[in-house]
Amino acid sequence: MGWGGTGGLAGRRGVRDAGRVGVQVVVAVEWFDAERYTVARAVVQRGVAAVFVVGFVVVLRQFRPLLGSHGLLPVPAFVARVPWRRAPSLFQWRYSDGLVVAVGWVGVVVGLALVAGLPQRAAPWVPMAAFLLLWGLYLSVVNVGQTFYGFGWESLLLEAGFLAAFLGSDDVAPPVTVLVLLWWLVLRVELGAGLIKWRGDPAWRDLTALYYHHETQPMPGPLSRLFHLLPRPMHRVEVASNHVVQLVVPLFLLVPGPVQAVAAGLMIATQLWLVLSGNFAWLNWLTIVLAFSAVDDRVWSTVLGVHAGGPAGASPGWFVAVVLAVSALCVVLSWWPLRNLFSRHQLMNASFNVWHLVNAYGAFGTIGRRRTEVVVEGTLDPEPSLDAAWEEYGFRGKPGDVLRLPRQFAPYHLRLDWLMWFLALGSSIQMRWFLPFLLRLLEADPPTLRLLASDPFGGERPRWVRARLYRYRYAKPDERRATGARWVRQDAGLMVDALSLETFARRTRAR
Repeated sequence: MGWGGTGGLAGRRGVRDAGRVGVQVVVAVEWFDAERYTVARAVVQRGVAAVFVVGFVVVLRQFRPLLGSHGLLPVPAFVARVPWRRAPSLFQWRYSDGLVVAVGWVGVVVGLALVAGLPQRAAPWVPMAAFLLLWGLYLSVVNVGQTFYGFGWESLLLEAGFLAAFLGSDDVAPPVTVLVLLWWLVLRVELGAGLIKWRGDPAWRDLTALYYHHETQPMPGPLSRLFHLLPRPMHRVEVASNHVVQLVVPLFLLVPGPVQAVAAGLMIATQLWLVLSGNFAWLNWLTIVLAFSAVDDRVWSTVLGVHAGGPAGASPGWFVAVVLAVSALCVVLSWWPLRNLFSRHQLMNASFNVWHLVNAYGAFGTIGRRRTEVVVEGTLDPEPSLDAAWEEYGFRGKPGDVLRLPRQFAPYHLRLDWLMWFLALGSSIQMRWFLPFLLRLLEADPPTLRLLASDPFGGERPRWVRARLYRYRYAKPDERRATGARWVRQDAGLMVDALSLETFARRTRAR
């Protein structure tokens, strides 16, 4: 009887205790789940995956001539001198051009599956595994990509892809901690860009930066000249608006509700303006995708007419534990970029760890006043005399032919063309790849020639190549009507004197 009474009392207390624990777990899960952001999750997951697809297509089309075994900066030579701990990569274990192709195709296929939403229909671990695979493969590319992959949007894609892995599947609500980390990412992208401008070139502070930017930016688009020709008061309004959107508006991302959605909308509109005015690879498109993470389902339904699916289930315990651990890691790693934002010596597009997680971002702290282009020429003549017939190589994106309308390539990234812009700025480190590039032209190397828009010699080897500098500016309306030219250029002298295969052979023997 005593045992029975005691057991019954203990049982009832146990039930009550279990009930309280159950309520606590439910409350914790309800706090963890952000059920109002299911559409935002779908946009972020599919959008980030689409950018990964673009990135891996670039790998398939450009990696081997730039970085392959016979590339301009061969990966085998890089991994021989840089240890794994400084550049973790699959290619530290083994490099072959065939492995690069395999990595590229796996990235494209997995990315397309995520764009279609197939892994998201399964348990949360399936999209998690898919995104982590994309992140790991692309990290392997970036960490051996050297200067050809030294762009801030590489780190942005890696960080975004890593966070997207922990957004869950359609079966569960999006984790609130991951959403907050996405908002923190967008805030760093925008605020970092705004602060680097305000602390940098005085042209941003006196509102004159856009007098020059559209003409001197790395790769103009088809509308860039029209943007440049806007009235100067309009340019000043653009700069002032940019300061507001990048320095003030991002702070409102941390205020959930309509205010947050309005802040996201302003940033999206600004990014679309940048898409129209230039070619910045996937920087603008990825920022747009990430900004949509701050638009909740009510806004999607009311303003855009997009309705969320049915209610998602509670997140399983293992998923909650993994997400909270990853979120805690990202919070710890946030110390370095947070400190960087407040630093007088702010770094632009910096990674504080080899995994490219929680990075610092920024763009155009300095604005060029004049545009200089490197023009590469070759000749079939036996001697590089003044009378030699020099023919110009055509690049796909960078200005060359003054009559040609620039094309819109973004979000696709023309890596060689972008580095030609840095080369023209006088960056000596770029000569490490440029001289091998000239050698490949002398060899009429087919993979290298496919990176170009035109080969004036139709695949035949030139006898000599050289590089000249030209000053470029947009043609004024009357000049455009008179000549049909979109650019006016002026010879600024020789950059690299005439080289031949024999010249390279002598240099090799001398070393």
